[in-house]
Amino acid sequence: MIDLRMVSDSWRRWPVTVRDLPLALLLALASVVPPLRDHGTQLGDLPGRPFDALTVAVIALECLPLAVRRRWPALCLALVSVGFVIDQLRAYHTVAGSALAIALLSAGAHVQRRRRITMVLGSAAYVALAVTLDRQGSTEGVLGFATFYLLLVLAWGIGAWLREARAVEAERRRHVAVTARAAERTRIASELHDIVTHHVTAMVVQAEAARYLTAAPERLDTTLTAITDTGRRAITDLRHLLDLLNPDHSADPRTPAVGELHALVAQTRQAGQPVEFTEDGSPAETTGGAEVAAYRVVQEALTNALKYAHGSRTTVHVHHGERETTVQVSTEGSGSYAEGPGGSGRGLAGLRERVGVLGGEFSAGRHADGSFVVRARIPTGGPS
Repeated sequence: MIDLRMVSDSWRRWPVTVRDLPLALLLALASVVPPLRDHGTQLGDLPGRPFDALTVAVIALECLPLAVRRRWPALCLALVSVGFVIDQLRAYHTVAGSALAIALLSAGAHVQRRRRITMVLGSAAYVALAVTLDRQGSTEGVLGFATFYLLLVLAWGIGAWLREARAVEAERRRHVAVTARAAERTRIASELHDIVTHHVTAMVVQAEAARYLTAAPERLDTTLTAITDTGRRAITDLRHLLDLLNPDHSADPRTPAVGELHALVAQTRQAGQPVEFTEDGSPAETTGGAEVAAYRVVQEALTNALKYAHGSRTTVHVHHGERETTVQVSTEGSGSYAEGPGGSGRGLAGLRERVGVLGGEFSAGRHADGSFVVRARIPTGGPS
């Protein structure tokens, strides 16, 4: 079977003049068909004249320029107008006269410069034609000529409306593209913040602890090994993130899953943070972006615990329900946000936005007992 979509795509690849030529040839052919000879445009109502050798040239002048009506619309309108004038003055009244309306519509849609001059010159030429036809004995009258002129204006107006609609659509697509690029940059910035902040914070905390372990070589070696492992994980995550920016990369970019939370907790413990981790239920088969959001919530909360309450007891609880995943991370202690490595202040705000996009709820704040609690309720099955 013929794939109509492939045929349509193949047709669009042809030059615009080739695609516009069939209409010009069809109208020229219709103009010489005997049954249609007396059914053309009759402006002025002069007695018809039989077709002669000049008629073929007039038909060609009216129809063939339609092949360039989108590439050179002003030239097309000028040539068709000349052919129309000769057609009416010679009283051939061919079907090819309807090409004037098509040329006007195309000019209204595609003429980019000197549009007003084109309209003024066209109107002046029409007035001259009307006066000439009236002197030749036309019975059309002022009302008839004015009515035909309004029809020509309508054709131009339709073309101008199509031009405006095309411009509005182009602006809408440009705005959508700009918005999409901005959203993608924001998403990549958020992912970069989550990866770099967590891994680098862990490395800084581990390096600071290593200063005090010079007298304990075994513990120092363990700490340095943990720093090395953290750096390698950071490099791996950054490579996967940079794949998002590589247009030649065919595989889907890696995204963290809830199942990797055990590794995340183990890494935080290596940095010297006591973490208790509990997980209820199992992730749904289709979680959309909920799985990634849950991972990022835990990652950011543990990063903040390392920064501002290093060594304090931290509890992570993840519950997988049928329709949502809930995350709660609680850190004891009275650490101040002025302590530890400097932060950008965008982590929690980014999480609130990420969870909000999925239709969930996010909160973070200090409780009366002095602990800092991060909670998130994330519906599953939402958009990724």
